[in-house]
Amino acid sequence: MTKTERLLRELIALPSVNPAFLPARDGRAGEQRVADFLAVTAARAGLDVEFQVVARGRANVLARLSPRGRARQRILLAPHLDTVGAADEQFRPVTRQGRLFGRGACDTKGSAAAMLMALCELAQSRQRPAATEIVFAGLVDEEHHQAGARALVAGGGRADLALVGEPTGLRAATAHKGTLWLRLETRGKSAHGARPELGRNAVHVMARVVELLQTTYAAQLRRRRHPLLGCATVNVGAIQGGQQPNIVPDHCHILVDRRTLPGETDSGVRRELAGLLRRKNLPAALGPDPQPPCPPLATDPAHPLAARFLRSLGQRRPVGVPYFCDAAVLARGGIPSVVFGPGNIAQAHTAREWISLASLERGRELLLRFLRSLP
Repeated sequence: MTKTERLLRELIALPSVNPAFLPARDGRAGEQRVADFLAVTAARAGLDVEFQVVARGRANVLARLSPRGRARQRILLAPHLDTVGAADEQFRPVTRQGRLFGRGACDTKGSAAAMLMALCELAQSRQRPAATEIVFAGLVDEEHHQAGARALVAGGGRADLALVGEPTGLRAATAHKGTLWLRLETRGKSAHGARPELGRNAVHVMARVVELLQTTYAAQLRRRRHPLLGCATVNVGAIQGGQQPNIVPDHCHILVDRRTLPGETDSGVRRELAGLLRRKNLPAALGPDPQPPCPPLATDPAHPLAARFLRSLGQRRPVGVPYFCDAAVLARGGIPSVVFGPGNIAQAHTAREWISLASLERGRELLLRFLRSLP
């Protein structure tokens, strides 16, 4: 068993479910166990370790390798430490036919293991960069509000390039979609179910809104394309309205997931939707956003360090990924970001999440090659 596999098994066995997905005081919630374990591992390799408190019981872990001389640039290795929820057996890692199964195996404890092991190996070798500081930043809360990445930027965190750990199949991605969750509400007038003509049914109005979004609006978005990301999308993911069958409902709301492309803005999307509803004479209003938006990512692949990373991978052109992650938050804070890591997003969040051990080791090797190439 390699050191990277051993570390990943240990990380999987430490539950770090985002507290947003569990009841209060659930013992599996929070990233601190994982952060503490990574801190000990990094310190043993001679890295300088500190914590950045993000919320009570939740902290980013930062492990720093200083260069031999004066630092002229900084590289950030930034996986996230939280996972989505899982059954208890998913926190017991199992290896079968070259695959390691367990919650977080690919999203993104695999990236965390590969990145930290590459940095530890570099720290213990004689090939430490002369002028590049390298910081491993294990971030909290990516799966919910990206509070860890937001705190890092707000706290003055700066770097010349961030490699953000996500399961990209070891392909460097310079673009990803953003997400804007919207709440749309319709109001009506309640009445007895025996006399529906005396009321105004808010659910009926919302049904027309949903039909508009999934047909006319979705077709409009399909004509809006990005060379790496394809088209923008809209999905109505939840609906709630009414109390019981014999009452005409006076209120209904839906939650909408709008995946945005580089160049689109949150305010522009809201104006677009409001205008469409107005033109179709549908009395629906935008309510407060269910959660903070995550912007899209668009890093220039010609950026010197991004281009250097692509060359080190032997990758001629960057790719894009359809999901959002911490990369865009860091990029908006002034840190050029590239998404990269072992594993496949198709396995993330599933009941049998897994990562190829060959991909895990290859990820460590590729990261180490890039880090060794830095001045």
